[in-house]
Amino acid sequence: MYEEENNGVTAPAEATGFVDEILICKDCGKEFVFTAGEQQFYAEKGFQNKPKACKACRDARKNAAKAPREYFIAVCADCGGEAKITFQPSGDRPVYCSACFEKRKNAQA
Repeated sequence: MYEEENNGVTAPAEATGFVDEILICKDCGKEFVFTAGEQQFYAEKGFQNKPKACKACRDARKNAAKAPREYFIAVCADCGGEAKITFQPSGDRPVYCSACFEKRKNAQA
């Protein structure tokens, strides 16, 4: 269980007055536990409201806001194979596939 440190003495989170609480996620409707340790963290940070969504739904909402990566296909300057990259190649610098890039990186070390 989460422990709080007070003047070098550690006490279980229950001793601080926090107890695990079962909440209902507003997004998926499933129950989730708002642990004593999480409650203590919220109190230390000054958060007034309890979480309204479970961890899975919070993570899904964060990831949904991210734009999907756009990939470009280029020709590897070393082996002539396909290089899948996340930037638009400008043509003035060589582009390497993952295997050739790794070889060159290890050769420089």
